[in-house]
Amino acid sequence: MATSRAAALLRKPGQPKRATFLDLFFDLVFVFALTRVSQRLLTDVTSQRWSVLTEVGKTVLVLLALLIIWFVTAWVTDLYDPTRPEVQLVVVGTMFGALVMAAAVPEAFGARALGFAGAYVAIHIGRHLVLVPALSGHRAQRRSAGVLLWFAVSAVPWIAGATFPGSPTRGVLWTLAIAIDLAGAMLLWPTPWVGRMTAEWPVVAEYLSERYRQFFIIALGELILVAGITYSGKYLAGGHAAAFGVAFVTTALLWRIYIHRAGELLQDAIAAAPQPGRLVRRAILAHLLMVAGIVAIAVGYELVIEHPFGHTDSAWICVILGGPVLFLAGRAFFEYAVFARVSRSRLIGALVLAGTSPAMILLPPLAAAITAAVVLAGIATSDELHAKGRPPEPPSPPR
Repeated sequence: MATSRAAALLRKPGQPKRATFLDLFFDLVFVFALTRVSQRLLTDVTSQRWSVLTEVGKTVLVLLALLIIWFVTAWVTDLYDPTRPEVQLVVVGTMFGALVMAAAVPEAFGARALGFAGAYVAIHIGRHLVLVPALSGHRAQRRSAGVLLWFAVSAVPWIAGATFPGSPTRGVLWTLAIAIDLAGAMLLWPTPWVGRMTAEWPVVAEYLSERYRQFFIIALGELILVAGITYSGKYLAGGHAAAFGVAFVTTALLWRIYIHRAGELLQDAIAAAPQPGRLVRRAILAHLLMVAGIVAIAVGYELVIEHPFGHTDSAWICVILGGPVLFLAGRAFFEYAVFARVSRSRLIGALVLAGTSPAMILLPPLAAAITAAVVLAGIATSDELHAKGRPPEPPSPPR
């Protein structure tokens, strides 16, 4: 009887493979969360010079923690039946915890450290305190117990870092905690009693590919939200309007570059991959880089819309041009995961952006933003020319 109840919790082969309203409801929190991260990063790059790198590093840790929550939750809803009350409880509980974390983002390394870390730990521990008993008697219980063990281990540096009075020590402990959580996900949470559970992780290609595309759209939505709010406070002709227009064009180019072939074929690539789980993990890393790049781009355009002319600070260049470089790096890795190769246009574009960065300090911020848009437009045009007159390329993920 217990085994049958546990089996009912798992996603069934005949169930719809599309994302559900529960997934879309869950995503709402991450529009807010990414906006809070971009606002924190904006404060970082406009702070005192000696503290910029330290503060940016802290913001990266905060962003990674939020992204880990999203991707692990996507895996949970890929494995388990989203119509089951237990799964819905886990997702809604995760949603509330992520909302608490997002609210704590500005002071995550300060007064709200315990709230941020406590919510993160509660999400991961609480998820499996629900799933492990519910899966009693089923072999999937071992998988859930193994994940619980990994997050229980990482909970120690998370909570210790939050309670430790010294900020440098907090950063070290939280970096260790993030490393444990990322390693667990990339290795599929191996445990001493069952080893690496590769065969225990089925993948629904249509569902996961759709969820990854949806999360990319969430990131673009955050970019549009930041640009729109910033421009609404100015709403002037001239440089402010031009910067707002460039921000929109850049957003459209990011979408086009993402979706062209690799984004469209992720589902087919997962289905064709000899080891779907490996491709899914590569796609996670690729999307981590791309979403981080878009968050940086959003900060860059907030600065450019506010200050289109005048002096361009070196830290500003890091987000205005570094954001697109980070996006292209993730997009190149994504392309490799789907086709086992990387288009030269992505590498050339990243090198051009990096190579022109030193000269941008002599130009106004709007010129740097236009440079990034021109490079992205060149990559999108190259994609179109390369595909013109040729049959669609099938996915060929690396073996």
